[in-house]
Amino acid sequence: MSTIIFTGGGTAGHVMPNITLIPYLHQHFEKIVYIGSEKGPERKLVARFPFVKFYPITTAKLIRSFTPKNLLIPFLVHKGKREALQILKETMPDVIFSKGGYVALPVALAGKKLGIPMISHESDFSLGLSNKITSKFFDTVCTTFPQTADKLKNGLYVGPPFEKKDFSAEEILQVKKQFKLSSSKPILLVVGGSQGSASINKLIEDNITELTKTHQVVHLTGHGKLNKALNVVDYHPIEFTNQLNTLMSIADLAITRGGSNTIFELLAYNVPMLIIPLSKGSRGDQIQNAKYFESQGYAITLLDNNITSNEFIESFNKLRTNARKMRLSNKNALPQDTIQRIVALLLKYKKQ
Repeated sequence: MSTIIFTGGGTAGHVMPNITLIPYLHQHFEKIVYIGSEKGPERKLVARFPFVKFYPITTAKLIRSFTPKNLLIPFLVHKGKREALQILKETMPDVIFSKGGYVALPVALAGKKLGIPMISHESDFSLGLSNKITSKFFDTVCTTFPQTADKLKNGLYVGPPFEKKDFSAEEILQVKKQFKLSSSKPILLVVGGSQGSASINKLIEDNITELTKTHQVVHLTGHGKLNKALNVVDYHPIEFTNQLNTLMSIADLAITRGGSNTIFELLAYNVPMLIIPLSKGSRGDQIQNAKYFESQGYAITLLDNNITSNEFIESFNKLRTNARKMRLSNKNALPQDTIQRIVALLLKYKKQ
């Protein structure tokens, strides 16, 4: 039985590309398995595919500040590797596809030990910790950025595995009704990442009167971060939505964190954006992503270091001024065959 294993998780950024690829691989592999964490978003996201068998394993996340919890990482990774070895021996996959993140580390170590072919994909401008540790184990490391592939002997630039959807007039009308959006003002979409962003939320709330002078603001705050006391005309805060791509397709401008998946999705829908990358508690990947996009003329970057209201509004006005120029730069910025190239690469390892 031909089998492919997907792994990656901890955050939605390490899961959603896999979710995009699974239906394409389902056409070719008789069995699809997903190895993820117990508490990450991957179990819930994978549940939409009843044909995918999900296995949770022990995982360990590096906390980028001093904490005794980090001392447990080697032991937890070793335990996760033992669990992954058992799963791999049971399922005997033709190939493993890893999207990285701390969830993928034990799986990659186990796959290397058993000599199973492995392909990974790196979303960010620089390799994440898991991919950095295991990059030499993979037959190919697919990358979102060409510069990332150039630095790896086994690197292959393919772009982001994102499927742009075209929405009908009826679908767009329904979403506008759902969020009470009119045609009287352009739409500003605010996305703080899958968990939301406390600092971006505060910036929006503190400056909402100024923002709504020119735009209708749809603000994804993140779970548990909704300010129900804030009631402003043309301000539409929500914790989460399954209609994000539809909102992107009608947005005129966007404010976002520096996660590459969201940035590339906005780029695909040709939405000029202000990127406020996460800096505290991260390895700096979002800042690298943001600077790259700004250098290409796709976005404006504002570093998240005690941003004042004046700095924020100044950057937002700069975004408005440069929006038309950005839309022209955005055209044809993304490769169109990313999914097909990854699928073709994986099918080379399918046992006949």
